[in-house]
Amino acid sequence: MHPLLLSALIQIESHGNDLARGRHGELGALQIKPIMVRDVNRIMGTHYAHTQVTNRTISLFIANAYLAHYGKHLSDESLARIWQGGPRAVKRSSSRAYGRRVMRELERRTVKDSLTVATRNKPQTFTK
Repeated sequence: MHPLLLSALIQIESHGNDLARGRHGELGALQIKPIMVRDVNRIMGTHYAHTQVTNRTISLFIANAYLAHYGKHLSDESLARIWQGGPRAVKRSSSRAYGRRVMRELERRTVKDSLTVATRNKPQTFTK
C-alpha cells in the first residue's frame, strides 16, 4: 500500500474532518461504518466502539487492518474500491469511478510531497 493512500482517502471522504458524520452512520475522517468496526474487531481481536473512530489514530488502525485483511496483493486503486464498497467492490463496475478519483488524489499528493522534498533539499545561496 502506498504510504499516502490513507491520506488520499481521508481527503476524499471528509476533507480531513475527524468529526465528520455521513448520511448512513459513517463517522470520522475516513467515514467508517459500524459494520467495518465490528469486522476489524473480529479479525484483530480488538474491542473498538464505533464512536471511537473520530480518533484519527484508531481510524487509521482500523483502515490499515481492514485493507491488509481484504486487500492482500491488490493495487492501490483496488484498495480504494474495497474501502468504498467492501471486500467484493473490485468485482463491481460501480466502484471504478471512486477508485480513479482516489488515484488522482494520490497522484496529486505524491507530486506535492516530492516537490516539498525537492524544495527542502535545494541548496541555498547567500549574497552579501
